[in-house]
Formats: sequence, C-alpha cells, structure tokens
Amino acid sequence: MATDDSTPWEPPLAGTEVEHLLGALNRLRATFRWKASGLDAAALNARLPSSSLTVGGLLKHLACVEDMTFTLKLTGSAPGEPWQSADWDGGPDWVFTSAAEDAPEDLYALWDAAVGRSERRAQEALEKGGLDFPAHVANSEGVHASLRRLIFDLVEEYGRHTGHADLLRESIDGLVGEDPPPGWTTE
Repeated sequence: MATDDSTPWEPPLAGTEVEHLLGALNRLRATFRWKASGLDAAALNARLPSSSLTVGGLLKHLACVEDMTFTLKLTGSAPGEPWQSADWDGGPDWVFTSAAEDAPEDLYALWDAAVGRSERRAQEALEKGGLDFPAHVANSEGVHASLRRLIFDLVEEYGRHTGHADLLRESIDGLVGEDPPPGWTTE
C-alpha cells in the first residue's frame, strides 16, 4: 500500500479489499490515538457533564476490544493480562471505570501493545486464509465469523469511540481535526 510517509495511516485511493479494510481501521486507530495522546491523568479522567466516558476509559476499553477480537474471537485463545485477572464481577463498565486507577503511561502502553498484537494476529490470519479465514467465534448454528467480519466490527467500534474521543478532547484542550496532522507520531 503506497502512502505518503508523513501520513502512513491514510488508506489507498485505489487498492485491494484487504488494503481498504485495514487502511480504514488503521486510520481510525491513528485518529483515536492522536485524540488520546499527550494527556495527563486529570485530562484522561475528564468527563463531559452528560456522560461517564473518559479518554482513559476509552483507551482501556479499546485495548480490551483489540485483545478480545484478535485473540479470543479470532483464535479462541485466552486474552492474557490484564483481562484474565480483571474484576469483571465489578460490572460491565469495569474496563471503563478502572482506567482512573491507571497511570497515563500504562494506559498508552496497554493500548499500543494491544494494537501491535492485533496487527500481528490479523496478518497471520490473512496469510493463512485471507479475509475469509474462519475465526474461532461462531453463532449458535456453528457458523464461524470470518476475519473480514471481525475487522468490520472493529472499524465500527473505533468509529463510534473516535467520535467520543473527538468530543472529549475538544472539551479538554480544544484539539479538533479529522485526522492526525502530517508527520504526527505517538512519540
């Protein structure tokens, strides 16, 4: 996929289905990470009056979704830590609310590592069977989801939560924009 070196997240204008799906997902990931970047603990825990969502909670939630999608759903493997020993009995919002206890550098590292694992696992599945690679997860009739479906689901998840991050970040420090600026990196 040929992209401008200063905007590596930009999907191709004309490419394969794989390039477009992964390109769309990676642009959303980059935009979300840009919206979440450089915040201290107070900013990561800032809320809008009408919502309990925080940027920190979104970082942790999306790290969890990455691991659940490309580990548990794709391969049937256990998602690993911190998800295995998590206090899921504390309620379904645990992943959002527990982020307030995490240091900013830990939240960023958690999300960055989860995305890295997801990218490797998705590439392995593509090499084994392309977008039609059968995932471990199946419905009650035994029909397995395809890798294509898992990627589409993740695009939808990021689309929703990148919009949340847009609103939260604008309320924190006024940062607005559709995509990261050319040359942006997480460092």
